Amino acid sequence: MSHGKRLRQKLHQAVFSASLSRFTTGNQIDLLQSGEAFFTAIEAAFDQARHEIYLETYIYKNDATGRRIADALNRAALRGVNVYMLIDGYGSKNLPQSMLDYLQAGGVKALIFRPQISPWTFRRKRLRRMHRKIVVVDREIAFVGGINIIDDCGTKGDMPPRFDYAVAVQGPLVEAIRLSARRLWSMIAWSRFRKGAVRGGTPPVSTFAKGQMSAAFLVRDNFRHRRDIETAYMRAIEKAKYEIILAHAYFLPGFDFRHALISAAKRGVRVLLLLQGRVEYFLQHYATRALYGNLLDAGIEIYEYRTSFLHAKVALVDRHWATVGSSNIDPFSLLLSREANVVIDNEKFGVTLAQSLMQTIETDGHRILRDNWTQQPFGFRFMGWLSYGLLRLMMGISGYVSDNSQAKNKRTSAPDI
Repeated sequence: MSHGKRLRQKLHQAVFSASLSRFTTGNQIDLLQSGEAFFTAIEAAFDQARHEIYLETYIYKNDATGRRIADALNRAALRGVNVYMLIDGYGSKNLPQSMLDYLQAGGVKALIFRPQISPWTFRRKRLRRMHRKIVVVDREIAFVGGINIIDDCGTKGDMPPRFDYAVAVQGPLVEAIRLSARRLWSMIAWSRFRKGAVRGGTPPVSTFAKGQMSAAFLVRDNFRHRRDIETAYMRAIEKAKYEIILAHAYFLPGFDFRHALISAAKRGVRVLLLLQGRVEYFLQHYATRALYGNLLDAGIEIYEYRTSFLHAKVALVDRHWATVGSSNIDPFSLLLSREANVVIDNEKFGVTLAQSLMQTIETDGHRILRDNWTQQPFGFRFMGWLSYGLLRLMMGISGYVSDNSQAKNKRTSAPDI
């Protein structure tokens, strides 16, 4: 390898590492609510692509939406665009081979992150999933959020669409997202002995500012960025002055995270939690409810979304610090999975997200009142603590425990509020 090529690789890695740990300015970031808004936006971007597309998703389903996106990817590949698709082996375990064959026949380069391992094994890597949802097109636009490639509506009757978010990013931050997607793709490709899997010339990068928003791109992995997303949350919560809103499909925070929320409430910050009201996964649902008592005692407002399935993973602090991404506040996201979030520090974006969240809370949020909660039957409360204990036991058997001291020591690596 030539000295010049080694230098370029070192510079590439330095840019990648730096981009994960600081805000960049000059971005335009638009909020996308619901799958339909997201699918329409990425399909339009695919149809305008000229050089390359990266798509990462936890779930890719062979339904109307999956086929719609597959057609758009194939159209791009057939006109010469390099298309790289990475799906998770567990989340997409039901995707038929016929869909992969269709994509590959059109020229899409598809890889599977950790093909499914038997659910009866306790090997640690079975739980290390690729939970990111990222799309990058031509170094011009990127999408990050919590929306999988799956039909927007639930499976039961005429249920409304899932409540979920993503963001469309234009500006300098796109390059950080692209480098992350390219790096993960290359790592998986090399692990499968597919040397040179990332081919083609490098698309021209747009260095021009697209807006005035300050934002950072954060990942969670099992190497250098184990606590970046959690640390960003903790810093924002600890500095909150008047309001914290969290909307999460799965919410099972560790002691330090719960303590930070309770401390914020005790110093006069209004803390609102919008959580899943429907039972999607039994243990996770009731384990979360085991925490309600302490949170309600601290004055934290809890609302359950029961209109459809809540799949959002967003937070808003003081109407200017916001994060949208794939990471839940539970052990699977914060300790195990590969996740990706965008953090935005911008009042205009904060107001937009606040309006969406508050409207949902006011129209579809079922408030859990402290007095009513304390009168729940003993058996109902026991079910919550039993579920919480079983989840903790499962994590312990698998060898994963939350090390809060490590989180505290690593808080210098995430962007500040």
